[in-house]
Amino acid sequence: MKPFVLPLGKLGTGLLVVLALAACGSTPPPPDWQMNARSGLERAQKASLTGMTAIETAEMARVRRELARTGRIDLMARAELVLCAARVAALDFGPCTPFEALEADAAETERAYARYLQGQPLPGDAVWLPETQRPLAVGGDAARQALSSVSDPLSRLVGAAVLMRRGDASPEVLALAVETASMQGWSRPLLAWLGVQRERARAAGDQEQADQLQRRMDLILRQPR
Repeated sequence: MKPFVLPLGKLGTGLLVVLALAACGSTPPPPDWQMNARSGLERAQKASLTGMTAIETAEMARVRRELARTGRIDLMARAELVLCAARVAALDFGPCTPFEALEADAAETERAYARYLQGQPLPGDAVWLPETQRPLAVGGDAARQALSSVSDPLSRLVGAAVLMRRGDASPEVLALAVETASMQGWSRPLLAWLGVQRERARAAGDQEQADQLQRRMDLILRQPR
């Protein structure tokens, strides 16, 4: 039996949230709202990571309409976390306002994950997180060492962003985040992480490195969106 799942920002294979059980064998196919919500959320996530804001907004509006038909506030809360996670990956640390409006009806899994994205996990939150994210919740050296072993690109990038938010991002973390975003063609987070590297190079007095990083950023910015 295959579950219908929504990827919470595809935060690795570890953050697949079950919306409802789809059919198996000879049973009927899943309802349209499930398929529409899943595909719309995937498109919204991709648009967020590639800086296509108009598409992101339009697709998320469709997702909300589909989920609203179910009356399931918990599912809506999960979907909102998907987009918030993609934004955190791009170092957008603003409040996850849509989720916060639904938090009272969210499950502890989602509340713990929201705290993780904020860089403010509570003691015991790790048990609620996806397995790939648990070592990263502790922060510090252990989290930095665990980051490189996270196989899913977005899980790795979000983990790096959480370390950044907590002040735990070493140069190696930044380099890994840049490499990850670059390999996936995720221009929005790539620009953000290159910007951090550039500012650190400037602060260290390495203007040559800062200029090289700026040229990489300029290449991305010159492309039409």
